[in-house]
Formats: sequence, structure tokens, C-alpha cells
Amino acid sequence: MAKKKFYITTAIDYVNARPHVGHAFEKVLADALARWHRLNGENVFFLTGVDENAQKNVQAAEEAGIDVKTFVDKNTYLFKELVQKLNISYDKFIRTSAGGHAKVVQEFLKKIIKKGDIYQGNYEGYYCQGCEAFITEKDLVNGKCLEHQKEPEYRKEEAYFFRLSKYKRNLLKFAENYIVPESKKKEILSRLNGELKDICVSRKGAEWGIDFPGDKGYKIWVWVDALINYISGAEDRWPADVHIIGKGINWFHSVIWPALLMSAGYELPKKLLVHGYLTVGGKKMSKSLGKVVDPLVLLKKYPVDSIRYSLLRNSVFEDSDYSEELLIDRHNNELANKLGNLISRVSSLIEKNGLDKTPNKLLKKLDFKKIKSLYENYELDKVLNEIFAFIDVCNEYVQNKKPWETGDKKVLYEVADSIKAIAILLWSFIPSTSEKIAKQFGFKISLDDLKKPLKVSKIVKGEILFNKIEVEAQEKNLKLVQPKVLGGKINKVKKPEGVMTMSEVEFGDWKKLDLRVAEIKNVEDIEGADKLYKLSLNAGELGSRIICAGIKGHYSKKELIGKKIIYFSNLKSRVMKGVESQGMLLAASSDDQKKVKLLFPDQGAEPGMRVG
Repeated sequence: MAKKKFYITTAIDYVNARPHVGHAFEKVLADALARWHRLNGENVFFLTGVDENAQKNVQAAEEAGIDVKTFVDKNTYLFKELVQKLNISYDKFIRTSAGGHAKVVQEFLKKIIKKGDIYQGNYEGYYCQGCEAFITEKDLVNGKCLEHQKEPEYRKEEAYFFRLSKYKRNLLKFAENYIVPESKKKEILSRLNGELKDICVSRKGAEWGIDFPGDKGYKIWVWVDALINYISGAEDRWPADVHIIGKGINWFHSVIWPALLMSAGYELPKKLLVHGYLTVGGKKMSKSLGKVVDPLVLLKKYPVDSIRYSLLRNSVFEDSDYSEELLIDRHNNELANKLGNLISRVSSLIEKNGLDKTPNKLLKKLDFKKIKSLYENYELDKVLNEIFAFIDVCNEYVQNKKPWETGDKKVLYEVADSIKAIAILLWSFIPSTSEKIAKQFGFKISLDDLKKPLKVSKIVKGEILFNKIEVEAQEKNLKLVQPKVLGGKINKVKKPEGVMTMSEVEFGDWKKLDLRVAEIKNVEDIEGADKLYKLSLNAGELGSRIICAGIKGHYSKKELIGKKIIYFSNLKSRVMKGVESQGMLLAASSDDQKKVKLLFPDQGAEPGMRVG
């Protein structure tokens, strides 16, 4: 039986500048959907690429002082580098300057000309260079294009027109089941219910682009040229199942594109997913407006799966603010603290104790039907919410069952089998990480394996999946007690070594620190140190830890042994008086440091429990 076809596309990007993170967002969004359909056994074809025939590319090349082809080739390389480094599973990367594309475009236009839907006339109106389109006066806000915040130029020229108005009734009917989400559909229907004018589909005297059929004095309007990439790059897989685009080009894809297809006699695409923008401080991210986050720079600094995850956590349909700080926060507090910690401690306990196969009742708390429904509605951010809610369930289950004390092999099997389901479902989002987990736990990335019980095999701890991203002191202009403190802003205070006081960390940074309950098992003097104790700690599933603390003048050994304290577990180790100190204690102190008091949790709290 032949596999079900699934053809998905992204918009093709102008190459007038380097890619920004909004381009990366659309690519990973499309990739997550493509991978999900592959998991479901479908024959997926994923098309992406670049629009090289735009006049704005010519303008940018002139400003750079180089010929257009050299300029286009250079920037196209950057867009291709982006999708490759983002681990985008595309099947074809199309360039609209390619000869094969030009041939398809001209044949497409000839069909429309033959239909009688192209005619000559004169155009007079406002033209936005950013949109590469004529726009009406009612589209202007304070005399500027709303999308690009620039005044359009007024043009008058002879041109070829397409009878867009002829297809108004058909377009109104088609839009009802084509556009997602509902809000973007309503915008289009509202505009369609007004006056629908014919559109200019040629550019007179342009040197860059595709020749208009039968008249070399004109080039084909770049938007007609660009939209046809979905057919020229389809490799006989048309019609598209899903086009994915940003909201700024909704009209071109919801009205102009289907009308052109109706005229040329092609099948129509099935769905148009219109996503929101990534914003900077609430403002649209835009190359032309100079507000960008460069994803190629991010990819040099951070793991690709962390970037993918941080982007896909954004709303699909609404605008979302994005920043490097947000990326770090999601990496540290969700990927490292939740997913990474679960994998690390469970695999470590399995290596020590082994597994006993048992029915996995824990898996019933994963709502797979809801996840499938969210995928069908393109709500990928909500899919991640469901998966990470289940990760929280698994972490709580481990905490409550205490397998580090009991060595319960059945509990460990339930969690390991649940990890299998988590990794398979996360493959669409963070594929490299999921594949590492699959190799470590001995399963395949497939929905069939999700439904099958995990095979009992030898599992070892393996590498840390997500090392915490440390904020460098010099970047924050901070004074640090230790070389690196995750998010901690340290005041200039003289204090006992190995103790972090409450005054040292700004309240907003607490979430970046991993605070744990630990039990003091032993206290020793350190040779040559008048103020330091060497403390041996039981930190629960984190294991045993050694720290040095300058509290010798404030507590006796007897007062400390057996006490539960609060321990900073994710600080970089530091050698003090020849002893490697693997963290710090939390304490309160007087301003003159003559009085230092450790902050003790309720003594019923168990080692390893998180604080905060």
C-alpha cells in the first residue's frame, strides 16, 4: 500500500540581507510538522528556498557595490547554511534564479494568457519597495506602509494586468476552509467582501528577473514568479498539503496565489498556516527596520536543539517576543533542569540497579490523543506544553518513589519506558537530543516503538544532554565570588569563603540557580585553614558532594553533623586550600559579617529536593 503523500512548504526568503531569527522560526516550525508526518509513516516532501529575483535584491547589491549575481549567491549561501545548521529536514532547497524555475513560470503565465486573463493597460499608484507590490492609499498609516514603515513611491507605467476581480466569488468560497487560524481567515474575508481590483503582474524596464512571455521589455512581477516556486519545486507532488507563511504575506497566498492557480487550471493547495511574528521588545523583527536577532550568530554560541526548542516554545499564531536571554532561560530551566535532569538521574540509577519489566501505569498520564489533536490544529507550542507537563510528572514520580534509596527496578522501568515516549514525541522538535536518548535507552524513533513496551537492556548514564549555559561575569559586569555563578549578581562584601549570603543574589536571578536540600554527613578541619570546614554532603540523587565553607568561627562540628542545609549545586567547582569545593552553602549575615547564620530548611525535607 502506497504511503500517504504530505507536501509542505515554507515561504521563500528575500536574500537582500542576512537571515534573521524570524526566518529560523518559520523553518523549524515547518520542520517540526514535516517530522511529525514522517513519524506517522507518510511520504513527506518538504520544500524551502530563496527568492532571488526581487528588485530589493538588486537595490541591496547596488548599495553594496557588487554585481547582483555575486551578491545573491553570497546571501543565498547564508540561508542554505542556516537550514543545514538548524537540522532542517528539507527535501529540496529552491533558488528562483535557476533556469528550470524560470521555464515553469513562463509556461504557467502562458496558460493564464491563453485563458484571456491577462491584458495590457496603464498603472498609476503607490508602490512599496519592501512589499515589492502596489498598495492602495487606504493601506497607508501616516503615509507609510504599515508592514515596512516607509513611504511608498508614486508610480505610473504601462503594464500587464491579471483579472483578479474575476475570481472574487470563488476566492470567498475557497478561503473558508483554507486559512488557519480563524483570525487570519476573517481578515482575508473582510477584504474580499470589499472591492477586489485587478493586479499588475509585470515590471517595465527591469534588468533582473524572468522575462514576460512574448514581451522582453517587461519582467514578470516578482510575486507571481515567487509563488510559482511551489509548483516548480514540487517534483510532481503538487498540490501542497500545507503552505507555512508569516502574516505579512497572507494576502498574496490567500487571494493572489489561488486565483492564479484557478486561472491556469491547477489544483488548489489544501491549507495555509499563517504564523505570527517574532518581536523584539514588542516590535516586529525586520531586516529593513534594523531589528534583528541573527540566528547564525546564535548557532555559534548555543546547541542547535536549544535554539530550535526556544523558538518552538513561541506562539504559532500570535506575535511573541524573542531574545538571547529567553533562549538561555529555556535551555537552563526546561531542557537542563527538567528533561536533562530526568535522563541523567534515571539512567544513573538504572546503571546501578537494572530494570524489571512491568506494566507502565505512569504512561496513562500522557494524553497522546490530545497531542495528536494539537498537531492537527498546528498548535505546536501547546504540544510542547503537554510533553513537558508529562516530564514534570515523571520527575515527581521519581522524587516520590525514591529509587535511589529503594533500588526499585520496576519503578525505574516505568520511568525509562516513559522516557522512550517523551523522546519519540520530542523528535519533531529536538531531533539530535531525541536520537541520543534513543541510542542510550535502546529504542527506535517511531510511533510503533512508542506503543511497544521498552525492551530491557543495559543502560548507562552517558553524557550530560544539556550543560547549563553560564552567564559570564564580564558580560554582566559583575563581581563574582567564584569564577562563574549562574545568573548571580555578587555585591562587594567581605564574607566567609564558601558561603553565599542572601544579599548576594538579585531576586530575579534565583530561577537560574539550582538550589537543593543536602544533609551534612561529616565535618573536617582543613590543614592550614583557620576559617574553613570541609563538609561531606548527601545531595540525594545528585550523590555525595564535598564543599568548603568558611563557617568555622560560627558553628562547631557537632552543631553541623546531621543538619539539612540549602546547597547551590550548579556552581563551578573551586579548589580551596587543596580541596575541591563542589558548591556553596546559603547563609544570612550581618553587614559587618560578625554574625553568619546558615539557612536551614525544615529538617523533614529530603536530600536532593529542589528549593524554589
